Amino acid sequence: MYKKMYTTYMTILSNDQIQQLNNYSVYTQANGTTLFHGNNVANALPTIKLISSAPNETVAASYFMRRVGMFISMQFYMMTMYDEIWDGPLEQLQFFGTTEYGNKTISTFIPLEYFRDVQENRGVDIQLIWELQCSPIIQQLRSVCSISPLTLWENVFGYLLWHYYMFFENPVLEEKARHDWYLLKDPSIWKAFSSKEYLQFYLKDQNPSELINTTVRTTCCFSKDIPGLQKCGFCPLIK
Repeated sequence: MYKKMYTTYMTILSNDQIQQLNNYSVYTQANGTTLFHGNNVANALPTIKLISSAPNETVAASYFMRRVGMFISMQFYMMTMYDEIWDGPLEQLQFFGTTEYGNKTISTFIPLEYFRDVQENRGVDIQLIWELQCSPIIQQLRSVCSISPLTLWENVFGYLLWHYYMFFENPVLEEKARHDWYLLKDPSIWKAFSSKEYLQFYLKDQNPSELINTTVRTTCCFSKDIPGLQKCGFCPLIK
């Protein structure tokens, strides 16, 4: 179990960093009215269903976890690229309604004051993100609808796969990226909060370059069931 100790040390993000976050629908300035927070996602499922036009709660939960997956993947992107992460409590992880490509959707707002430098022991921060930011949202969604935990975890891993595929192609970042990638899969970290090593199961002992253009998923994310969206490129249904 990770013992959380919030830091008061704030790091300053560059305009490029903020733009990179924005590209994944993660914002450091509120662009709309906050609808709900990371600590009350379970109560927000009807709102998520309404905004996404999902046909049922299961599809709505999976849709929302794909949105959360962009935030989680950008946490690890920022860690490897800049040695910085967002270390705020779940009640400061905020979600608001917006429109992208003509479709109503949900984006993430994270206050800037919770960004800090990564700790020397990088595994500690990786566990923080998995255990205190990602896993609690999955647990909340599963408490209010019937959905496989693997589906929700896989909704995070697809973005992660792309980021580290690109990192491994960058000679400046490759060594650090491979170290972080090892820690992302570390069994000792996963055993602290989960009965299964979902990332290791997803990867099946393969590297990002071997999986990036394959139907790597075991489960369908139901993206095809959301109006305005299509089947994702990793979907096992296209085999």
